[in-house]
Amino acid sequence: MPIIQFQNVSKFYEKKGAVLDFNLKVEKGERVVILGHSGCGKTTVLRLLAGFVPPDRGKILIDNEVVSIDGKILKEPEERNIGMVFQDLALWPHMTVRQNLEFGLKARGIKKEEREKRIKQILKLTQIEEFENKKPSKLSGGQQQRVALARALVLHPKILLMDEPLSSLDFELNIRLRREILKLQKEIGFTLLYVTHNREEAFDIASRIIIMRNGKILKEGSPEEAKIYFEQILKTVKI
Repeated sequence: MPIIQFQNVSKFYEKKGAVLDFNLKVEKGERVVILGHSGCGKTTVLRLLAGFVPPDRGKILIDNEVVSIDGKILKEPEERNIGMVFQDLALWPHMTVRQNLEFGLKARGIKKEEREKRIKQILKLTQIEEFENKKPSKLSGGQQQRVALARALVLHPKILLMDEPLSSLDFELNIRLRREILKLQKEIGFTLLYVTHNREEAFDIASRIIIMRNGKILKEGSPEEAKIYFEQILKTVKI
């Protein structure tokens, strides 16, 4: 049974279709990358799944449970067990790394002993133990990225959404963090839905690639199949 299902989902903004009759199934533990240019609808897919906006038409299911349908949100974002890493990271600037991690745990009513256990574990996994008592402004871009990832993972989400998380990093750091994301996904086992416009990033991270254009799926397949597709249509189709 797929962990994520979009069934004939459409979303409009000012009568313009951001996502149109969108259908997608994602199996538990998959790494699905949505690839496409700015405005193709890929971020809207994440926002719909997270529960930030309802679909105007269609149905969204998580673990075979309907969470949104036809303009209604049936399950709020905090009830979906989804973690999200934004492009701008959205870290709390007045909080230390530890406080950023602890905030969501407290909000969910996790007891102190369990909070300490999770924070210690994720600080080690993401290799940011030495920054525990520093504020985000004192960290480099790559270190802040790790904190954002740790903050999402400390909640033990079954699904992790990542929206252009590495786009502001230099090439070498981008590659290094790709490796870390893959390592963490293997160790923790979350299902990954990752948005990017960077083809090489998509090829490196994905077990399956969804190519979007104008709110619809243009093509999907393995990274190898996506590479062949690009080689065939690069000169004739703009994506």
